[in-house]
This record gives sequence, C-alpha cells and structure tokens, in this order.
Amino acid sequence: MTAADYLPVALRDAGAFLKRELAPFPGRLNVMLRCTLTSAIVIVVSMALEVPSLALSLLVVFYVTQSNVVVTRLVGVMFIVGSTLAIGLSILLLKFTFDYPLLRIVIASLLFFGSVYLMRVLKIGVVFFIIAIVVIYVQSFVDQTDQADLLIRAVLWVWVAVNYPIALTLVVNTLLLPAEPQLQLKSEIHRQLAALDTRLTELIDGTTSAAPITLAAVQQGALALQKLLRFTTMRDAHYREHQALQLACIATVSRLYRAASDLPPSWPGMSAGQLSMLRELRANCRALDASVMTGEPYRYVSTATIEARNATDTTPAVAELQRAMRAFSDLVASGAASGKPPASEPMVVADAWSNPAYMRFSLKTLFAVLVCYVFYNAADWQGVHTIMLTCLIVALPSLGASTQRALLRLGGALIGSGLALFMVVFVVPHLDDVVGLLLMALPVAAFGAWISAGSERIGYAGIQVMFTFSLALLEQFGPTTNLTEIRDRMMGILLGVGVATFVQMSFWREGEGDVLRQKLATMLRAVAVQLRATQSSAGALDEVPYAQRQLQAWAVLADCEATLSRVALEPNWQEGEEAQLTLRAQTVLAQGREIMLAGDVLHNLQAAQGDLPGGLTVDAVHSIQEQASVELNRYADELAASPPAARSPRRLGIVAPTVEPAGSGLIAAAHELSRQLAGLPEWRVDAPVAASASPAIRT
Repeated sequence: MTAADYLPVALRDAGAFLKRELAPFPGRLNVMLRCTLTSAIVIVVSMALEVPSLALSLLVVFYVTQSNVVVTRLVGVMFIVGSTLAIGLSILLLKFTFDYPLLRIVIASLLFFGSVYLMRVLKIGVVFFIIAIVVIYVQSFVDQTDQADLLIRAVLWVWVAVNYPIALTLVVNTLLLPAEPQLQLKSEIHRQLAALDTRLTELIDGTTSAAPITLAAVQQGALALQKLLRFTTMRDAHYREHQALQLACIATVSRLYRAASDLPPSWPGMSAGQLSMLRELRANCRALDASVMTGEPYRYVSTATIEARNATDTTPAVAELQRAMRAFSDLVASGAASGKPPASEPMVVADAWSNPAYMRFSLKTLFAVLVCYVFYNAADWQGVHTIMLTCLIVALPSLGASTQRALLRLGGALIGSGLALFMVVFVVPHLDDVVGLLLMALPVAAFGAWISAGSERIGYAGIQVMFTFSLALLEQFGPTTNLTEIRDRMMGILLGVGVATFVQMSFWREGEGDVLRQKLATMLRAVAVQLRATQSSAGALDEVPYAQRQLQAWAVLADCEATLSRVALEPNWQEGEEAQLTLRAQTVLAQGREIMLAGDVLHNLQAAQGDLPGGLTVDAVHSIQEQASVELNRYADELAASPPAARSPRRLGIVAPTVEPAGSGLIAAAHELSRQLAGLPEWRVDAPVAASASPAIRT
C-alpha cells in the first residue's frame, strides 16, 4: 500500500478518536460550566484591576477546576502551597544573587534540579512542579530589567495572579456549581443499575430498543466506580467508616453490569417461571438502586417460586445476577464487611533514594532547560521564553508519556494560535468594551474546558488551547493587533519540544518496555488468582470477594492498556524492536482479557449448577482451573524475568467424565479456557512475532 492508500484509514481512525473523546459524558458539562464561569470572573477582575499575567491566571483556573469538589480543593491547596514556596525561594534567590548572574543561575539550577527530583519521588509532586516552573520562569524576568524593585514587584504579581484565581475557583466550585463525589458515585451506580433494569425490561416485554452493553463500557464503569469511591471516602466520614462495605457494594454493581452485558438480546420461548424470575431480578435491581440512593440496608426481594428460580440454571447470566444480589444481601444482613479497604499509597516511592533513574531524569530536564535558556538569551529573542517552560512541561517519566504530552501541547497550541489569529484579524478591530472581550474569549474558554474535561489522552490539549489563545490576546489591558506574539509562542513551543525530545532520546533513554512487561505479569497473576478462587466458592458470602477481585482485575487491565498506549508512542531509532514489543504486548493483553472472561464463564457455570449431579465433571473442571492458574503464574514469572523467556502455555488435557449434567456446558467452557490460555505468545528475543487474533477490547 502507498501513503495515499493509508490516508483514508488514518483520517477515519482520527475521526473516530475525536468523536469518542469529544462525546459528552456525565459531569463533563458541569466541569465546562464551572471552568467557563470562573474564567469570565477572572477576565473581568484582571482587566478592571489591571492584574498582570492574565494568561497565567486562566491557566491556573483550568488546572484547579477538577471533576469534583474534593479534587478541586486538593489541587487548589497544593497550588497555593507550591506557588507560595516558589515565590519565597525566588525572592531569596534574587536578594542574594541579583548582582552575581553566574551564581544566580547555578543556585536556580540546583533548586530546579531538586524540585524535579522531588516531583518524581513524592506523592505531592505537583507542589514541586510549581516550584520548578516558577523558579525557572523568574529567570526570564531578570533578563528584561536591571531594576531590583521592578523585578520583585513582577515576582509578587505572579503570586497574586496565581492565587486569587484559585480562591475564585474554590468559591465557584463550592457554592455555585458544587460537584460532590457522593452524588457522583450514586449517579454512576444508578446509571449502571438503570442499564440493567432496561435490559431486564426488554427481555420481559420482548423488545430490543436499547444499545447493547459492551465490555469496554463495563471496564470504564468499573474504573469510574473505584475512582469515585476513593474521592467519596476522602470527603465523607461515613463512607470512610464503612469503606469495606461500600467497596463490596460497587463490586456487586460492577458484577451486575458485567452480567447485564451477557444477557441475550431476546428470549424466545420464555416460560412462565423464567418470566417470573426476570421480574424478581428487576424488582431487586430497583430495590438495590433505592437502597444506594437512600442509604438504607439492602434486602433481597423474593417473589418467584422455587421452580422459577431453578429455571434460571439454564441461563448463566440470569443466575449470575441472582447470585450477586443474594450475596450482597447476605453480606449486609450479616453486618460484616467483606475484605479490607485498599491501603493508601505511601508519600515517598519505595526506591526514591536508590533508583538512579530519578537523578538522571532531573539532570536531563535541567540540561534541556539550560540549553534553551542559553539559546534564547544568545539570540536575544525574549518572545520565545516559553521554550524553557515547554522543556519542563513535556518532561514525563517515559518517552511515550513525554511524546504524548508534546503532541497534545503542539496540537493545542496550533488550535489556540489559529483562533487567536482569526480574532486578531476579524474581531479585535471591532472591540470597544469588556462585553465584546467576553463574547470573544468565553467561547474559546468553553471549547478548551470541554476538551480538558475529557480523558487524559486529550485533556491537556484543552488547557493549551486556552493558554496559547490568552497569551496572544489577553496579556495587555487593551486590544492588541500584534501578530508576532502568536508567532513567538508557537516557535517557543516547537523549539522546546524539539530540544526536550532530543535530550530525552539521547541521554539515559527511559522507556516503559520493561515496566509494561512487569504490569502484564501482574495482570496475569491477578487472573490466575481469579481462576483458583473459584475452587473455594462454598458459600454465598464468597461471591462478594470474588466480585471485588474481578473489579480489581479490570483496574489492572486498564493500567496495562494505558501503559501500552504510551509505549506505542515512544520514538525509537530501531523501529523493528519497538514494533515487536508493542505487538507482543497487545497479544498478551488481549489474551489475558480473554482468559479472564473464559474463567468468569466457567465460574458462573459452576456456581449455577453446583447442586446438580456430576461430581466427576466438577473434579475435572477444578483440575483444569488449577492447571490454568499454575501455567499463568509460570508464564507471568518468565515474562517478568530479564531478559524475558516466556514459553506459551501448553494446551491443557481435559478428561471428560462419563456422565455430564445435560446442558451444563462445563466441559465446553473448560475447553475454551484451555484454548485461550494456549494463545499466549512466545516472548523471547529470538521468538517470531505473530499478530493477535483477539481484539484488545471486545465490543
């Protein structure tokens, strides 16, 4: 195929990506409104009171405005602390080194180096990111004036320009448009249970109007529930006291949503008993939803007869729904919290003082910044001082993450510069008051806020759109028609990205290939635990821990996907090796998901037919599960070794029993598990690479 042949495919993929990333989802409109409203207030205040650095103020608004009030307050406090420390250190630095340029640069470099190092090793790294960016940004002020009082005044105005928008943002997010994580968690639970209710209603009424629930939606829903529960426990003392029970609740909801995706689109020939059972499940779905909304304990509602419940044994998805609801009801009735709350992350990474990668990263970032500092001073091109900031902004722990951030920064800057150019040519000449200014700026702010409220894959581009636009048009207290500002900002970003990428690739390359292998091994071990756990499913209460482990497995899978997407973006001088790594990782990730799903099917069949005759069948299935778990752990250990030497698992031999319960499907499910297990690829240096037949996400 020629390059022209690939163009339609690339355009189609890009269009699908933008359609998916820009699509509305719950909470996105709220974030956009909060961000736009705060931006409008900041523009009016800064213009009326002539507070400089309006672009910086708007940037802070976009950074601090988060999905809910808990994260907004947390980020706001860290920005206040970081900016205050940064301004204080900058003033002390200027006080003692103003007349000694070389000493000033050396000490500023040491402060920058230490801040970047702490940014990598501390949980509150954003504080030291602010310190690093302010310390290096202040150096550009020194080159513009030789009067100390004007310099200190400019530095203090930076503190004002950063902190008063934070106060406004906190007021808007707390009083005007609050987004409480408790309400968001309940809303997400209601959305998933409503989808289940819709599917059950369709089966009862014999209609098929709603869109099917995909596995991608199941995974995203599981991750959303975990994230919102974490924020809720930070906000609400009641949730902290009953965190284990709340974790069991979201695990049950995620399990119900997963089972809803397996419900058949239609059920021809449904018996009266099966219809009665579906109605009972719908009643319990609504009862669970009401329990979550009101905070009352959930109790299982029994309406169907014993014969009707036995009719669900031939439909694993329906039986799975019933078991999940009964297990959670029994847990609530027992008054015991199943499982332990997840441990909080340590403040400092475990290898903070022993891993040389952190020091190398800090040295590389400092070197790139100093190269850019020397360049723009030697060229006497003060308009491109953003070249230094770009080196720090795109400096992330891996080449893939840095490349992703660089592409978003470039894309956002191009869009923002294009909008600014259009406004300068066609709109600014007609402006004469603040109303016109708001009518020009707020649509761009809303557009940038809509993008920034999306996923991490595209969110930073929205921030960059607004920042580049405001740098070109809103830095002066009056209309501007200077096009050189737009040119200089774009050139600074382009040069900064180029220098930072060259330095990151040339010195101590820090890819995530090895990290990806370790995460894939962790994912496979989590799946192996799931397979082995089915052997101890002796009572209903064991179903809730199983659901919690499944919830965690979805999180591990999503983490592997995010890492793989960054590895695929890593620039490499040897493209062949990178392509092999990416293809093998995609195959392992896809097969790991298929193995987990096959094991889940086998677990559901066992639980649904555990009381039927056929002990030999159960023993044979248990043997397969044990062998599959051992093979997965062996493969994970070999994959995590350095160098990796993972051999494909052997096809497990299944001894079929003489008598198998009619229609149980246990042996067929065991065969499917064995087949998926054998699909894991050889991962050796000399092993051939074959394309995976399984998709990364089944839809």
